[in-house]
Amino acid sequence: MPAERSVPFFNYPDVFLDDRDAILDIVTDVGSRGAFILQRDTEEFEKQIAEYIGARHVIGVANATDALYMLCRGAGLGLGDEVIFCTHTMVATASGIHFSGATPVPIETSWDHEMDADSIETAITPRTKAIMPTQLNGRCSNMDAIHDVASRHGLMVLEDSAQALGAKFKGRCAGTFGRGGVISFYPAKTLGSLGDAGCVVTNDDEVAANCRLYRDHGRIDTLEVVCWCLNSRLDNLQAAILSHKFKKYDQAIARRRELARLYEDNLGGLEALVLPPAPEEDGDYFDIYQNYEIEAERRDQLKEHLANRGVGTIIQWGGKPVHMMRKLGFTQCLPFTEGLFDRMLLLPMSTSLSNDDVEYVCTVIKEFYL
Repeated sequence: MPAERSVPFFNYPDVFLDDRDAILDIVTDVGSRGAFILQRDTEEFEKQIAEYIGARHVIGVANATDALYMLCRGAGLGLGDEVIFCTHTMVATASGIHFSGATPVPIETSWDHEMDADSIETAITPRTKAIMPTQLNGRCSNMDAIHDVASRHGLMVLEDSAQALGAKFKGRCAGTFGRGGVISFYPAKTLGSLGDAGCVVTNDDEVAANCRLYRDHGRIDTLEVVCWCLNSRLDNLQAAILSHKFKKYDQAIARRRELARLYEDNLGGLEALVLPPAPEEDGDYFDIYQNYEIEAERRDQLKEHLANRGVGTIIQWGGKPVHMMRKLGFTQCLPFTEGLFDRMLLLPMSTSLSNDDVEYVCTVIKEFYL
């Protein structure tokens, strides 16, 4: 049957075209001021995010991968240390740990696709220094359970909250549960720039001071270089664009939650699918639905069927959890996560979707199973 319409997984041109005139005005303003590197636009944006999530410090950097490295290094991790992370994540989570000098140690995923807190203690050794949950798909991990393990073993908590700007657990925002976290502003994120961008968030003054050094060649205010560091500053033009987009961020999250509810209402009765927790299903969680990741029987056939009907989907991380990237040196066997990766699929989820788009996606899925 031919496609009735096209529903791309993500409409990248909309990142620009949805607010074209305002963005062009920002480019003109920033360019006319010659305000290209670490200007007031960056400072104002950092303050906006800090106030929004309840963090004392936000340090804008070039991308969230650099932010993870700087967070690990800024928190004092180094050679010989181990950091436990959930293997259902982008390789950047492990990369940030690795380049700080520490060793990333992967563990299982939970039923909700977040870190499985019950698996943490099985991975703890005398070298373990930190736990790094990935707040995946716009949902927080069970931070009470993670903090319980961390406190009993004297471990730091660092967060890969790249996908979770504004996601909450028991009223507290992702990125603020431990010594620090990171956020990504990649174009397809809930708050997307026109290129790579990210930040470190922390309530720890020492971590913040370190990360400000690390993003700017190790220079302090006097321009004296005090350590070996990166050049990883948040581009001031991107900061200005993000600051403008942030004004409508609450509406964007509300819309994503409406779309998640629409998926739930249409697909909730299909036994062949496992859907993400629905909005308001558990009052402890406030999910922002960066992604809508389902589990599906006959996943590969369903993906092909959707593609044939004009619907774009993605299997995260190319269908491979980090611990299965054997050339990186991992040897672990994590059966629950490996089984999950045989079933999981991302459906379209963005504010460029109409209700009719989601209804069409759901109709095509039901057509496959019923």
